[in-house]
Amino acid sequence: MSFRKRNIGLSSGPPRGIAPNGPASQPPQPPQPPAKPILGLRSSPIDGRQTTSTGTPSLDSLLAGHAGFVLGNSLLIEESGTTDFAGALLRYYAAEGVVQEHQIHVIGVGEQWGRALPGLVGAAEATDDKPSKGKGEKMKIAWRYERLGEFGAGITGSRAPAPTEKTPDSLHSASTPQAFCHTFDLTKRLTHPSLPSINYIPLSAATPSASPYTSILHRLSTAISTSQPNIVHRIVLPSLLSPALYPPHASQPEHLIQFLHSLRAILSTHSNRVTAMITLPLSLYPRASGLARWIELLSDGVIELAPFPHLSDASPSATSGAATAQEEPPQGLLKIHRLPVFHERGGGGDSSLSEDWAFTLSRRKFAIKPFNLPPVEGDNEAQQGNASRETSKEDLEF
Repeated sequence: MSFRKRNIGLSSGPPRGIAPNGPASQPPQPPQPPAKPILGLRSSPIDGRQTTSTGTPSLDSLLAGHAGFVLGNSLLIEESGTTDFAGALLRYYAAEGVVQEHQIHVIGVGEQWGRALPGLVGAAEATDDKPSKGKGEKMKIAWRYERLGEFGAGITGSRAPAPTEKTPDSLHSASTPQAFCHTFDLTKRLTHPSLPSINYIPLSAATPSASPYTSILHRLSTAISTSQPNIVHRIVLPSLLSPALYPPHASQPEHLIQFLHSLRAILSTHSNRVTAMITLPLSLYPRASGLARWIELLSDGVIELAPFPHLSDASPSATSGAATAQEEPPQGLLKIHRLPVFHERGGGGDSSLSEDWAFTLSRRKFAIKPFNLPPVEGDNEAQQGNASRETSKEDLEF
């Protein structure tokens, strides 16, 4: 027989012998304000890694489907010839970091390199740069898709999520959304309050027996470890091993390979807030050389820019690779040798490796598009088919 009392209601009050406002009760804690998000970061749609922008939307869309440059990785840009298309990508990368208030570390060059960063284009100028459509050129089928973002504008395009609650903060954030990638003009010069805070690290004028990279690594590790944990760092290495910047003994393998290993260690230690971008002239160090292969192996991503010859000397098949007659012809080929954080869930990264890409550098953008060869001369059926496809595109206007 059980002597336990039944039908006793559960009480949510304090235990017996303790007053409601006694010493056992604690005052309610005030709600903590949410942490301020770091500018220029976005989660990857593949696996949620934090990514930042390279300053070039079409390059962000090629990086293994992450729609950005994954933190803790390095990207090597190789270029053959005497052009400086890789330098333009590097300046976009540094200018984007300045606008997003990231800490920029430029190695081997002086302040004159930072003064040549492209200027920021305002929202009104960016919209004016796009081709405007007249009343008769608007979409005829799906008018509600008229204002969607174009290809290469990122994973969200112009479709920003609407705020769920109309508060003053949400109204302010909706009126001034934070951009992940900005638009720059190469003919202008960047003026920003964070521009003087760029850290220029010179090469040490040491003896040939000593490594010229020792002071660079020390200053890099000190600046990153002593900074605030919410500061994102961008490491910029323009024209690696160029004789105009580096001493002759800087290309010795015992110095260079040790430096690249140490740089990878810095990226791995601070994998949540450091990225690096390097340019390498292939005219001085071809890909077939052992030193260039070591540089590629110690980089997380490797792309190559192969500019076409001058327009007057190039063949028609090389200079007329535009998809339509209205598009500007490409200025060279872009070859993807390896992508950072590429795995079996890499989204569109596997197709990017197998497809042929071309690039075009204009005043306000560095565009990367699929490379298409024009029809062969004399093939009337292919030329008529290409013309019919252009007219159908103009009629449908998708």
